[in-house]
Amino acid sequence: MVSPLFFYQLTLIALVWLCLMLQWAWPSNPGAACPPPPEPPDPRPKRYHEPKPFAGLTTKPHCDACEHSSAPGPQIPLSPPPRMVPTRGRRRQVDTSMHFCPNPDCAYRGWVGWGNLRANGHPSGGPWRQLLCIACRGYFLETLGTIFHGKRASAELIVRVIACLAEG
Repeated sequence: MVSPLFFYQLTLIALVWLCLMLQWAWPSNPGAACPPPPEPPDPRPKRYHEPKPFAGLTTKPHCDACEHSSAPGPQIPLSPPPRMVPTRGRRRQVDTSMHFCPNPDCAYRGWVGWGNLRANGHPSGGPWRQLLCIACRGYFLETLGTIFHGKRASAELIVRVIACLAEG
């Protein structure tokens, strides 16, 4: 039987031989072993802190009076448009007295209950009614301008979520 001391000595000789072979095979050029240090990055550009003019303003007005006068004010109609009364068919059952035409080019924009709106069904089978302005032939949903506009969830769910948020 061979003693365990022989195996320990054999292992030690193998490790010394491995170290000598690695020393001989390892490159002796110090520049080849280490890559050159990376160049420092360019300094970050400073931010431009002056506010940019908005898209509608191309040149700065000369004085404050010119600046305030150049801003277009809201167009207020001088007299109401004529009231539209349906002449044919049966009376409409849909109450449109709380809605008005949102089209900025329509003469009935902002005038509530003037008979220019008609119900036009429920688009895509949705819960909200589509309204038609007879004057400008424009379509819009009855939820336009409310929190429900464009939402696919039910009104009860939206109201409940808002109530839960208010309660905390």
